[in-house]
Amino acid sequence: MELITLKFTALLLLCAQHQKFIRAITDLGDYITTDIEISWLPNLDDLMKGYARNFRPGIGGPPLNVALAIEVASIDHISEANMEYTMTVFLRQIWKDERLSYNHTNKTLGLDSRFVDKLWLPDTYIVNAKSAWFHDVTVENKLIRLQPNGVILYSIRITSTISCDMDLTKYPMDEQECMLDLESYGYSADDIVYNWSDNQDQIHGLDQIQLAQFTITNYYFVTEMTNFKSAGQFPRLSLHFQLRRNRGVYIIQSYMPSILLVAMSWVSFWISQSAVPARVSLGITTVLTMTTLMISARKSLPRASAIKALDVYFWICYVFVFAALVEYAFAHFNADYMRKQRAKIKANKSCVEAIKRNGKDAIVLFSLSAAGVNQELLMSNRLHRAHRILHGDEIKHGKTRPNKHNSKSSNKLTLKSVFKPIDSDTIDIYARAVFPAAFAAVNVIYWVAYTM
Repeated sequence: MELITLKFTALLLLCAQHQKFIRAITDLGDYITTDIEISWLPNLDDLMKGYARNFRPGIGGPPLNVALAIEVASIDHISEANMEYTMTVFLRQIWKDERLSYNHTNKTLGLDSRFVDKLWLPDTYIVNAKSAWFHDVTVENKLIRLQPNGVILYSIRITSTISCDMDLTKYPMDEQECMLDLESYGYSADDIVYNWSDNQDQIHGLDQIQLAQFTITNYYFVTEMTNFKSAGQFPRLSLHFQLRRNRGVYIIQSYMPSILLVAMSWVSFWISQSAVPARVSLGITTVLTMTTLMISARKSLPRASAIKALDVYFWICYVFVFAALVEYAFAHFNADYMRKQRAKIKANKSCVEAIKRNGKDAIVLFSLSAAGVNQELLMSNRLHRAHRILHGDEIKHGKTRPNKHNSKSSNKLTLKSVFKPIDSDTIDIYARAVFPAAFAAVNVIYWVAYTM
C-alpha cells in the first residue's frame, strides 16, 4: 500500500513539472512572435526620407563645426630604421545634422554600425599615415549615437602606421617628437572647421601605455590651417607627443661590452714582451670583437648620413683597442732594436780586444831583432790611433781637423741621442697608467656632451 502511494506521489510531481515547462515554452513563443512597440522610438524610415548623404549639413551656409576627440588604445611599434610608429586609436567625431533631429523624445539613440552607410560623414583622414585599417572583429568597430537635436557621435577604431621624422644624432640618448595629423581631405575651411572637443584636455589611455624603448614625457594639441595653392585652405588638428628613449638596454647591450673590451685589451700590458703569441692574439681578438659589435649594433638603424652618439663611442673604443695592439708593436720594435744594438756593441768590443791581443803578440815576436823594434813602434802607433778613433779621442782633443764627414757623424750622434729608444718594459709601465686615464677622460667628455 505504501509503495503504491509513493508511485502516485512521484507521478503527480512529474505532471506538475511538465506543466511548468509547457507554460514556459508558451510564454517564450508569445514573446518571440509578438511585435514589441516602444512609443518613444522615432521612425527611422520617416527620418531618412529626403536625406541626401552626398551633401554636408547646412550646405551653402556657414562652415560645419566638427569636434574631434582621441583615445589611444596602444602604441605597438616604433621603428628607427623606417622612421615610423604604429598606433591604435579610438577616433570620435561630433557634428550636428539638423536633418536628423526629432522632437517627440529627449532620449539618445544608439544605432547599429550598418546605419553608418546611410549618413553623411566627415572625410577625415590621417595626413602622415603610411597605412591604416579598420577593425571588424566580431563586427565593424563603429559607433553611432544620435541625439534629438541632430547631434551625431561617430566613433571608430583605427590602427595606423604613421611616419615620424627622427633626429638620431644623439642616439641612444635622444628624445623624439612624433605627430598625428588629422585633416579633411575634400572639404576646405569654407565647408568644415575642425576643433578639439571640449573634454579633450588630456588623452585617455596615453598615460597608461608602457613602451619597451621609450617613455612618453609630454604631449600637446595643435590647431592650424594648411594652405594649398590649387585647393585652398584646409583645417588640420595635430597631436604632438614627446618620447624619451630608455637607455638601460643600450648600456647593457652596447656600452658595457665596449668598455669591457677596451679593459681587456689593457691586459696585454701586464704580459711579458717575450710572449708574442699571447699578446698578438689578445690584441687581434679584441679588435675583431669590437668590429663585430659595431656591425651588429648598426643593423637596426637607418643608413643615415648623420653620425650618431653610439657610433662615436664605438669608434672611441675601437681606437683604444687598436692603440693597445700598436703599443705592443712599438714596444716589440724597441726591444728588438735595443737587442741588436747590444749585439753590435758586444761585437765591437770583441774586435778591439782581438786587435789588442794580436798587437801584444806582435810586440813579443818583433822584439827579438833590431828591425822588430821599429816594427813594434809602428804597430804601437797604429794601435793607439785605432784606439782613439774608436773612442773619439781625436775629436775630443782636437788632434784631427774637423771636416764635412766628421760634422755629419756628429749630427747623427745628436739625432740618436734625441730619439734614443725607450726600454720596452718602460713603455708597458707608461701604458698601464696612460691608457686608463685617457679613456676615463674621454668618457667624461662624451657623456657630458651627449647628455646635457
